[in-house]
Amino acid sequence: MSSGVLQTQGDATMSLNFKVLFPVLLLLAAVGGGSYWWYVNRDRLPDEIAYGNGRIEAETVQIATKNGGRVLEVLVDEGDLVEEGQLLARIDTDELQSSLAGAKANVAAARDLVASTRALAAQRESELKYAAQALQRSQTLVAKGHISQQEADQRQTAKETAEAALAAAQAQFNNAGSLVEAARAEVNRIGTLIEEAELKAPIAGRVQYRLAEPGEVLSVGGRVITLLDLAHVYMTIFLPTTEVGLVYIGAEARIVLDAAPGYVIPANVSFVAADAQFTPREVETRTEREKLMFRIKISIPAELLKEHIEKVRTGLPGVAYVMMAPGTAWPADLAVHLPSVK
Repeated sequence: MSSGVLQTQGDATMSLNFKVLFPVLLLLAAVGGGSYWWYVNRDRLPDEIAYGNGRIEAETVQIATKNGGRVLEVLVDEGDLVEEGQLLARIDTDELQSSLAGAKANVAAARDLVASTRALAAQRESELKYAAQALQRSQTLVAKGHISQQEADQRQTAKETAEAALAAAQAQFNNAGSLVEAARAEVNRIGTLIEEAELKAPIAGRVQYRLAEPGEVLSVGGRVITLLDLAHVYMTIFLPTTEVGLVYIGAEARIVLDAAPGYVIPANVSFVAADAQFTPREVETRTEREKLMFRIKISIPAELLKEHIEKVRTGLPGVAYVMMAPGTAWPADLAVHLPSVK
């Protein structure tokens, strides 16, 4: 009876192992099938098509502090999709808020100074007007002999003094106006720093790395988040000199990923390096010249990326194919085939 129980347990263990291993075997078969398809078909490609291995990459954007400070909160996690303008993190602004209050007080004080200097200038202008009238009367009285020349000279001095006082008052008024502008500019500057303490996404993309956590104190330019720009996704490959001369910007291309060999992604050449990446010390023979490799960037259209944004992943290996003869039809196995959009 015990042997029957053992046999039953053994069968159950084998069944469990099979259930666990079966999905793994299916995955390996799919990847292996894709690799086999590539190795079998690469030698049968038309001469007009060049190909190279690469990985899916995307442009990265570093989200960093402009002025440093303590991280108050980080609102996203690695792998999250974010929209342009979305709030990603906050830096503590208590010190900036205090500075802002002081700057606003300086604006109020400068405005009061403007009001007082304006009143003083008006007073000095009135004094000058009176002194000018008194001088004019004294000149008439001197001509008639009613007052002495000395008294007329005193009134001339009083007028000149009033003119100087008015000029000084107007200078103080102008200076007070400048102080108001400077105080306002300081308020705007600090306000901008407070706004920039809220780190927002400059683009729509995916969070690749979360580099800082709440409580950390960052210096100027401290990185908080790395974003992947999913509107600029590409694969970099290398082609030899015998082929790169026929490749041009905008040329049609196709990308087939190892993880999904059944799909063919349309793309275009967006960059062709002007210089070789691998150069022998002495390039003398034709064989050595063929060792030169040039970097080519194969970009996926932004509209297509947006349509399949949830499925876009970087780091996936695959093969990119480039059409070197414009107008030539693609082979059937490289016809565009994309996953359905749900």
